[in-house]
Amino acid sequence: MLIIASLIFYAYEQPILLLLLLFSATINIVTSYYVIYGPADKKKIIALAGVIFNICILSFFKYSPLFARTLLNNEGSIANLLLKIPLPIGISFFTFEGISLVIDAYKEKFFKETSQIPVSLVRHAKRTIFFISFFPHLISGPILKAHDFLPQIKQKHLKDIDWDFCFKNLILGYFLKMVVADNLKDFTFWMRYPSFQAFSSLSLLTMLFGYSCQIFADFAGYSIIAIGMAKLFGYDFIANFNFPYISTSFSEFWRRWHISLSSFLKEYLYIPLGGNRKGKLRTYINLLITMFLGGLWHGAAWSYAIWGTFHGVALAIERLYKDNLRVKSTKFTNVICGIFVFSLVSLGWLFFKLSNIHHVAEFLKNVASNYAYRDNAQIITYIILYSSPVVFYHIFYLLKWQKITTQKYDYIFYGIMLFFILINSGSPGAFIYFQF
Repeated sequence: MLIIASLIFYAYEQPILLLLLLFSATINIVTSYYVIYGPADKKKIIALAGVIFNICILSFFKYSPLFARTLLNNEGSIANLLLKIPLPIGISFFTFEGISLVIDAYKEKFFKETSQIPVSLVRHAKRTIFFISFFPHLISGPILKAHDFLPQIKQKHLKDIDWDFCFKNLILGYFLKMVVADNLKDFTFWMRYPSFQAFSSLSLLTMLFGYSCQIFADFAGYSIIAIGMAKLFGYDFIANFNFPYISTSFSEFWRRWHISLSSFLKEYLYIPLGGNRKGKLRTYINLLITMFLGGLWHGAAWSYAIWGTFHGVALAIERLYKDNLRVKSTKFTNVICGIFVFSLVSLGWLFFKLSNIHHVAEFLKNVASNYAYRDNAQIITYIILYSSPVVFYHIFYLLKWQKITTQKYDYIFYGIMLFFILINSGSPGAFIYFQF
């Protein structure tokens, strides 16, 4: 029932693209099955073929337009054909999950019956297509790993559902998306080129701050909704965000932001490249490669690759700094580091909002030169207002961490959030990560 519901969910807007999802799932079903139960001497080549297939399907549908724009100059019939290739929603997520399935099967992390009796191909297919297509995570994550999810596929009981957990996650997720992100988008809208040229430096910086809060509320909101929805069916997803804007280092930021992606890249790319086991220079190179590819995973534009490289350079410099200097951490230094990390992370989001690199440069130029322009008080006020829940969300976490607050007032906050969902939701807008 859940498989059928998930396929209907995916096909709702573009039914034809369901064929791609089923084709991808079929290849992963067959390759993972024969990696597990096929001839031992063929496992490596089958697993390699499965990984290459997933990479090829992602590259064709997601990066063909980038290839055409970069190398073919948008001219000729081939370029026109490549530019018209549709981007299937969620393809970045379900192909990564296919890679996880095949690699986990090869490494024998894959779930097997305790009796060690091989399961039939039909039963394996049902499990696999459910793992890939389960609707809460299908189109925007969190990215699931086969060895985390497959053991959970078993009979479920209503009495085991944690209704309190589900209620809190769904209310918080919808509040972040509908009240915070959907309202902020109407004011960060003016960051587009050439509109931003007419705004003062303070207005532009406020918009950038607002976009940082918007992208967090939008994506974290989706992930929290997905976690709550999956739990209603008895399935546990890992937390995808852990208050990332309190981070005092870039490595900490990536342990708190889009955790399912950062852990995937670490487990399936960074560590296989050698991680930090091959010396300091190799460690820095591995960080750069991992973050470059992680950036390019986000979108078919060089701005995303630059964004990933930006974070890769920051991680490498930070690693170099920690390898050679030992500075005592204090509350004051943590605050300064936290402000510094948040500022650079926010600066990096410009490559998400403005995919044209020249527009990013122009935005920064206007920040530096438009200080004499009249500030837009309305935009500044509303951005501060709708960003404040994100700020307080992180502050309350710090207060709880220091045991200053208790949980007895939690339901008051959830009641307030539900109230605002009903009366002050913004105009509906697609989730930002749908484009990835």
